Formats: sequence, C-alpha cells, structure tokens
Amino acid sequence: MSDTTENKERNSAFSVEEQGIDTIAESDRHGTPKDLFWPWFAVNISVLAMSYGAWALGFGISFWQATLATIIGIVVSFLLVGVVSIAGKRANAPTMVITRATFGVEGAKVPSVLSWIATLGWEISLTTTAVLALASTFDRLGLGSGAAPKLISTIVVVGLVVVAGIFGYDLIMKAQQVITIVTGVVTVGFFILGWSHIDFSAIGSAANGSLPAVLGACFFVMTGFGLGWVNMAADYSRYLPRKSSNSGIVAWTTVGASLAPVLLVVYGGLLAVSSPELSEAVGNDPIGAMASILPTWYLVPFTIVAVLGLMSGAIMDNYSNGLALLSFGIKMPRVAAAALTAALTVLGVVYVTFFSDTFIGPFQGFLITLGVPMAVWTGLFIADVLLRKQDYNTDDLYDANGRYGAWNIKSLVILAVGTVLGWGLVVNTSAGWLEWQGYFLGLFGGKDGNWASANLGVIVALLVGLLGAIIFQRDDIKRQEQEA
Repeated sequence: MSDTTENKERNSAFSVEEQGIDTIAESDRHGTPKDLFWPWFAVNISVLAMSYGAWALGFGISFWQATLATIIGIVVSFLLVGVVSIAGKRANAPTMVITRATFGVEGAKVPSVLSWIATLGWEISLTTTAVLALASTFDRLGLGSGAAPKLISTIVVVGLVVVAGIFGYDLIMKAQQVITIVTGVVTVGFFILGWSHIDFSAIGSAANGSLPAVLGACFFVMTGFGLGWVNMAADYSRYLPRKSSNSGIVAWTTVGASLAPVLLVVYGGLLAVSSPELSEAVGNDPIGAMASILPTWYLVPFTIVAVLGLMSGAIMDNYSNGLALLSFGIKMPRVAAAALTAALTVLGVVYVTFFSDTFIGPFQGFLITLGVPMAVWTGLFIADVLLRKQDYNTDDLYDANGRYGAWNIKSLVILAVGTVLGWGLVVNTSAGWLEWQGYFLGLFGGKDGNWASANLGVIVALLVGLLGAIIFQRDDIKRQEQEA
C-alpha cells in the first residue's frame, strides 16, 4: 500500500483518529487557513448566542450600548483565538502542549488542569442547553414533560457528542461544514418568523447605563465567546502545513467565529428589548424561551438546528478536553479520554437539569471564575506567540531537559498574581458560592458600587498576563531561540 493511500485512510472522516498529543507528522499535515472558517462558524452559529442579547441588557444598559458592547466583545475575543491558532501550525501540537514553552514541560500541567476544567464546564453548559431545548420541544409537541424527556434528551445529545469525539479531528471538521450550512439556512428562517415579535418602538425604552455597566457587558461577552475558546484554538490549526499564512489563519478564524454571533446577539437583543417576559425566561431556558415565539410547525427544524449548533460546540470541547487531560500526563488513549469527559458531562448535565433552580446563575459564576485565570494564561500565550520569531522545537516540548525546561517559575507567579488580582475585581451576585470574590472592589465603591458589575477582573487578568510576559519572559524566549 502506498504512503498516499495510507495517509488518505488516516485522514478519513470515518476512521478513528489515532493521533494523541504528539506532534503531527509532516506527511499528515493538510488543509489551508480557510478550512478554519467551518469549525469556528459552526460552533458559534448556535442560537444560544441570541441569549447574550438578553443577558447584556440585564446589565442595565440600553439596546444600543448593549449592541456596541457585544460586537466589540465578540470580535476582540475571537481575534485572540486567531492569534493563538498561529501557534498550532508553528508547532503542529495541541494548545496545552505548546504552552510548555511558556510554563515548562512540568509547569504546564497547571494551565492544563485549568483548561481541562474550563472545557468540561463549557461542554456541560452547552450539552445542558441542548438537552433543555430538546425537552422543551417534546413538551410543546405534546410528547411528554418532566423527567422522562430530559433523560431521553440527555442520552441522545451526549451519545452523539461521544461518537464525534471518538472519531476525532477529521469527522469533526467534516461535520462542522454540514452543520454550518444546515444551521445557517434554518437560522435565517427563524429571523424571518421572529421578525413580527420585534417592537422597534421599544428599542429606546431602556435608558442608557453607566460606563461600568457597559464594560461589564463587554467583558462578560468576551468571557462567554472568544475567551471560552482560546485555550483550544491551536488544537484545530495543528494539522495545517507550516507554510500556511499567519494572517490567513487569524483572518479566517476571526471572521468565521465572529460573523454569526454578531448577527445573533443583535437579533436576540431586539427580541429581548421588545418583551420583558422573554428576556426573563432566557435566564432559565435560553433556547426554549426563543422557541416559544415560533409557530409549532417550525419547532422541529428549529430544535434540530439549536441542538446541532450546541452539540457542535460540545463536540469541540469534548475533543479538546481529552487532549488537555493527556497533556497533563494522564496515560490513556485519546478515545478513552474523550469517553471519560463524556461520563463527567452526564453527571454535570443531570445536576444542572434536575437540581439547579436556574441556568444563568451557575453559568455566569463558572464563566467569570474560571475566566479570570484563563484570561491570565491567554495574555501569557498571546505574548509568547507575538514575541517568538521561530517555530517551536517540537522535540523539546516533550522533554523536561530541553530548552523549555521543567518549570518556569516566573510564568506561574504571573498566573497566580493575575488570578488573585482578577478574582478581587469580579463579583458573582447570582452564584452564592462565589460571594468571597470581589475583595478589592472596596477601592472602587464596594460590591454594590458602579464598577462592581464591570467584571474588571477579566480584563485586568488578561493585561497582567500579556504585560507580565512581555516584561519578564522576553529574555527567556530569546535564550530559547538562541539554542536552536
């Protein structure tokens, strides 16, 4: 059998990916930067994005302020995803392996654990929303209500996520193309059918909010969109040949990821400002609330698209979660890591679906709390990509005695300092178990002051990581590259 035939078989969407966290061989690298458009568009065309329009208004700002804040938050945060994607093709390795260049081979286990928890939390959140959407449709179609539809929905959704996660990269990339087309068409149909529910005279009904409130909405959106994906960005660019254009990678990733959310969030904001009842309902069941304005005959296609969009994100989370687990040093096949993630997801979905009183409270608490250390890590990683002039040495990424060393204490200190500062500048009023946060807000008027809702901790954490790396890591990077 020729090498070409063998490569085609390995790249088949219907064969199980055997690749773990090791470097992608030159013969297995394929595709172009424009291929990144499909997965990032597919995971972000989820109708869940419309809920952010209602959540942004919940910061006490006007529709136009919410629109500006969300657009800036979406585009800027996904621009960071695009920059991190460059590292994937420069190392042909997963994100949490590449970060060993910054933290050391052993020290990188710290951000790997954070990434594992973050992707697991996102997978639980997206899967839960898909389960609630499916169960709500069963109820509206008269097929049952209560625990049974939720249980069936859980089995169906998690089962499909597991299948995609087991087959791996090529199936995911192929599936995202199909999901992009299908969800795009049906979402346009939703826009048309929901148009009559928009009261344009109500757009000016919400008064302008304060600057802190606008920043809070912007940072919340950044955390919920780009910052929620940045820790896995290189996982989907690692198969690209090293000659691939950096600007192309950034552009296709940013445009693909931002295009749908911008339209969906603005449309969701129009619906929410037109109906206070709808805006409130979004907090408990985002997709079910949006589906409530549709005629019954459109529920089935809408639900299919809603579930597909959410599953698209959950599938990518499942895949990257397994890679993060392996990069921590757990010895198991990638398929087993994906299965373990799925089992934990089921437990999380059961808790949120059957025992949690509200969806948005735990979700916001999770986003902001883990968003702080991940924002520090993002700043560190972005600085590393921008400062590094050469490709990563793939052998040394797996060798604690190599140029990247075992531990980079400076990076760990920056991560710790940024996290402590960040947690001190955020507050979670909707999650009681996080009331200890915000201990530095007394400097800005207290937890009830104007700046309390601004989520300053997220942007402060990002800047601490970025500036800390530029100041303290520049010489380390020069030394590493001189050893090439």
